[in-house]
Amino acid sequence: MSVEVVSVNGRQYGLPPHPVVVICLDGSADEYFDAALVRGRMPNLARMCVDGYRGMARAAMPTFTNVNNSSIVTGVPPARHGIGGNFFLDTATGEEVMMNSARFLRVDTLFPHMQQAGRRVAVVTAKEKLRDIFAQGLIEVGGIAFSAEKASSAAAATHGIDQVEALVGATPEIYSGQASVYVLQAGVALLSEGMADFLYLSTTDYMQHKFPPEHPEILDFYARLDIEIGRLLDLGVVVAITADHGMNAKQLADGSPNVIYLESELTAAFGPGIRVILPITDPYVAHHGALGSFAQVHLPESVSVQAVCQWCLQREGITECHDRETAARLLELPADRSGDLVVSSGRDVVLGRTPDYHDLSALAGALRSHGGRYEEMVPLVFSRPLNRRYAAVVAGDVRNFDVFEIACSGLLVDNE
Repeated sequence: MSVEVVSVNGRQYGLPPHPVVVICLDGSADEYFDAALVRGRMPNLARMCVDGYRGMARAAMPTFTNVNNSSIVTGVPPARHGIGGNFFLDTATGEEVMMNSARFLRVDTLFPHMQQAGRRVAVVTAKEKLRDIFAQGLIEVGGIAFSAEKASSAAAATHGIDQVEALVGATPEIYSGQASVYVLQAGVALLSEGMADFLYLSTTDYMQHKFPPEHPEILDFYARLDIEIGRLLDLGVVVAITADHGMNAKQLADGSPNVIYLESELTAAFGPGIRVILPITDPYVAHHGALGSFAQVHLPESVSVQAVCQWCLQREGITECHDRETAARLLELPADRSGDLVVSSGRDVVLGRTPDYHDLSALAGALRSHGGRYEEMVPLVFSRPLNRRYAAVVAGDVRNFDVFEIACSGLLVDNE
């Protein structure tokens, strides 16, 4: 039984008597699990599904990495934590700003509170862009936070650990499946060495951007992840798995990207001065070419918000368009970091700015991406059964950012 409760951002987290590992498998639509499970490639995940719980959860919108990881580690939607994309337009300065720093967070993460409550907390992410968000307040109280991408640069003063390569292995190439496997291998090593007992492991979606669920290379990749999941289970750890978003092909029948260049089309229809911001934008252009199924539209005062919204809703391939206030309410977005309009596109469609803005040569093969409603439902798996209270919770509108609360307070323990 939990002996204490940690309160963070209005949520109550129990302190279970066993180590806890929460894994965010970036870009893991449920179809990837199905494809691997039916072929017998993930026996340890199959064991979790039989012995514990497997279901679905709703991610935060937009379905991007920074948004959803921030929700998972804070337990609240973007409207509260403040990060509504990887990228936004600071209307005060006119600058387009990347939200890959803890300075954009408006609430605490769970991690320093758990560390102060007596847990040994470690956070490992594939991409360096998330480490600062995860590490907010954690290193100062004795926790660990580092990325696979910069494992060789980890230092005790800034990361809570050094000599990561001696512990886990050589720093992987970020554009590889090994970058994600390394994250789980790091979790196994930290647990085995007694350096952590409360972990968050967040991978990268390079492989899901590159391959559909049935491709041999992605099946091999999930088999490698499953080996590390098995090692975690063998250590007596409670394992919880979810994803930040799903993934879909965004292409035409001939395999070319299916893009609506929204800024170009709106400028042609309504005149100059319109700016389209793509919140998927980040340094990892080989993943997606800055093309996703979600956009923020900023309009000059001379252009009618209602007129542009009606135009968008009549444009084939666009499935949603909301003004700022409606988007903040329906999509739980921070209004002050949103555009005049928020636009989402269809399952097989991405939104771009102008043809010249996007370097599609950086894409490795056909375009697979995310950001909209069609990547909103993600897996939710626990290695132990749910207790009675949380069995009722997951029957409702369960979110991927409920995962830590359920892992801490919602599972049956050994004496129940």
